[in-house]
Formats: sequence, structure tokens, C-alpha cells
Amino acid sequence: MPTTKVPLSDLLSLVSDPCRVDPRGTYPNLGIYSFARGVFGKPPIDGAQTSANTLYRVRRGQFIYSRLFAFEGAYAIVPEEMDGVFVSNEYPTFDVDQDHLLPRYLYWLFQRRDVWRQVAVGAKGMGDRRQRVHPDKVLSYRIDLPSLGEQHRIVEKLDRVAALVDERRSAIEVAERETQALLLKAFQRAIHGAPLRPMAEVAPLVRRPVEIDLDAAYPELGVRSFGRGTFHKPELPGVEVGNKKLFRICAGDLVFNIVFAWEGAVAVAQPEDDGRVGSHRFLTCVPAPETATVEFLRFYFSTPEGLQKLGEASPGGAGRNRTLGLKKLESLQVPVPPIGRQHWFDRLQTKAHEARTIRANTAQDVEALIPAMLHEIFDGGAKAA
Repeated sequence: MPTTKVPLSDLLSLVSDPCRVDPRGTYPNLGIYSFARGVFGKPPIDGAQTSANTLYRVRRGQFIYSRLFAFEGAYAIVPEEMDGVFVSNEYPTFDVDQDHLLPRYLYWLFQRRDVWRQVAVGAKGMGDRRQRVHPDKVLSYRIDLPSLGEQHRIVEKLDRVAALVDERRSAIEVAERETQALLLKAFQRAIHGAPLRPMAEVAPLVRRPVEIDLDAAYPELGVRSFGRGTFHKPELPGVEVGNKKLFRICAGDLVFNIVFAWEGAVAVAQPEDDGRVGSHRFLTCVPAPETATVEFLRFYFSTPEGLQKLGEASPGGAGRNRTLGLKKLESLQVPVPPIGRQHWFDRLQTKAHEARTIRANTAQDVEALIPAMLHEIFDGGAKAA
């Protein structure tokens, strides 16, 4: 594919359509997602509330970016439904010379992380998240410019595959919702008529204090919110532990992050988590084998009823911090059906987990398709030329 390398200054024109702010007016507003995920509507700007004296109208088909977040891909083409909305001067806007460059071709070009990095080279700022990219940086960036016909071919190919990817992504999301709905229905069947018993009886708190060796290192464990499992933190050197108390965690523990338990920071410690440590903010409970299974309890605390109980046991604090009290956790009433019924439900959970693993692998393959195509088209084609 023979191409000509040209600076964007030959193809883009920096434009400005200023509008004096009227205190009596309201102004529809847009923002730009990072990582080239397009634009989104923001709440309208109230002329009486904003400190800005001037806002800038944008038009469909224009190329726009965020000075502050350009380094992480906050570039977009203004879509038709955002025609005529307003932005601040932090969003440089350009008309595209459509006789030589298709806006959609430019959109696909700026889907690539290497382009964001190359444009941002030399950008000034106070650290990564303050690297404002000046319009001159964008305009001086040089791109391979194929013919309009070739641009149309590339855009049609990428748009077609992107539509298929979106379709597949939607199908995966629907399947996940259906799986969760089926599990919830089965869980309700499992606990129907089951007695409620306090956690202190069903899964008593177990603490395993660690004696600190200043010469040792202690790998910490974290628990993600929204039921997303555990993760490994860096090792904590013994000399840095200070007055912090650490507790050993074992595989099979039901682990609560007491600060975020109210939003689902509850997980089962996996075999690879065995022997890691947590601070006093991580409570570990071990179910009585003849009474309850750890996966059954974990699922209960992911249900609306279980989350509500965790929320009620977690008094409010600053921001999202709401601490689950130890005594309140021990007194929480949980449904305890016969152990055989719990094992039946756990087998369903295992099957659901296997299906989710397959879907997750499929999703990874799907999400990798567009980046691979972009590399082949914009790098492979250039090398072949």
C-alpha cells in the first residue's frame, strides 16, 4: 500500500467557536473517555454556576482531544448526536480536510497506544496525570496517508469487524447475566425454609497472629470489591511493619475486607493465597465443615440480602470507608440449609465458574482482535510498503 507521510497540520485546522456564557443559560457539555473510548454526555453547564466566561461549540466530524488526558488516549471524533455541544478550552478541536482524510480513518489511527505516546513525547506537566499536550504536538505528528479509496477500504473493514466484536461482547454480557440469574434462583431454592444462625456459630472468626521478624518479608493479600476475588500485594519488609499487626491467611478462609465489605469485598482465599498475610482490616472466618461450605457463604454475601446485612453492620465513615465491626460480623444471621443442599449448590457454582472461564478466555480473544488488526494495517502495511 503506497502511502505518503504527512504532518497532521496539512490535514487538520485548529478551530474555535467561542460562546460568551450567559448566566441565564445552560450549555450541553461533553467529555472524552481515556483509552480512545469516545465521548460521553456530561451534565449541562449552568451559566450562573460556572466560573468560565467563554465556552466553545463543537461540530460533528471534528477531531477533539483532552489536553490533560491525551497521553492516555483521550482522543475522539465528535459524533452526530453531540453536534453543537460545548466544551472548555481544555479540549482543542480541529476541522478535518475530508478531501484528503476521512475522520473515521483518523479515529482508527488514534485507537493505537503507540500513537498517543508518540504525540505526547516532550509534553510538559507535573507528573503523568498532568501532562497537557499542546495542539502543536498533535499537528506536528506525521501519519501515513493512503488514498481516499484505500482509507475507505480500511475503515469499512475495521468498522465491520468492530460491529462483530460488539455483537460478541454483548452476547457474552447477556450470558453472564443469565448465569447469575440462574444461580440466584437456585440459591433461593437452596435456602427455602432454612434456619438463620449467627456467623459466630456457622463460620467462627479465626485469627492467626504473625510474629514479626525484622529480617523477613511478608506477602500481603488484598480483596477486591464487588465480589471480584483476591489479589496479591507486594511483600512488606519486616522492618517496615512497625506497629502494624499482621495475620496469616490460609486457603479456604472466608476473607472480609472490613472497610469495603459493604460493597462486596468478600472472597474465598485460594490455594495460591495460602500463607499470605493481612492487616487487622482483613477478618478471616472458617466454616464448621458439618454446618456450612465457604463457597455457599461467599455467595450469600454477594446477594442483595447479604450485601444489605453487611451494609447495616458497617457504620458510615469518610468517603467510601464504612468499617464492618467484628462483633457485628459475628452476630450476622445467615441461612443454613442442610449441608447436602449446600454441596448441590456449590456444584452448580463450579459449573458456572467453568462456563465463565470459557467466556473470559473468549472475551480476551475478542478484545485482542481489533488491536491486532490495527497493528497489521498501520504497521504491517507500512513495513510492506
